[in-house]
Amino acid sequence: MRTSLLLRIAAVITLLFFAGHTSGIPWTPAVGPAELPVIEAMKGPSFDVVGSMRTYWDLYQGFGLTISYLLLLEAVVLWQLSTLARTDAFRLRPIIAAFFIGFVINTLLALKYFFVIPLVMSIAIAIVLALAFYAAGKNKTELS
Repeated sequence: MRTSLLLRIAAVITLLFFAGHTSGIPWTPAVGPAELPVIEAMKGPSFDVVGSMRTYWDLYQGFGLTISYLLLLEAVVLWQLSTLARTDAFRLRPIIAAFFIGFVINTLLALKYFFVIPLVMSIAIAIVLALAFYAAGKNKTELS
């Protein structure tokens, strides 16, 4: 399979990961009687974070939105790289490797801290990126 196609597949899976993550706002798995006190405590007292008053809820929401934005950015960059891969896939190998390593780390974090959906998405993207890295190394140049 061509590097350009594999990078587009990785971009689409990453876009789906973005959509799934973003649709989970406010990222609270449950709001039953056991969870409500935790959520309320997170929204509770503000504290100084390098000169800004924030709650744990602010940080939780901010990091969640940051992750969504970064997933969208990754999808866009992977799509753009797929276009470049049509003419010079070999030179993209270091960038593909960096994305691959990032998604392997994301896979390990999902395994330890999250649940099956982000784990599966991260594994799928990492596999496609590994295949793209391999395909980019087969030929020094690739034409569409």
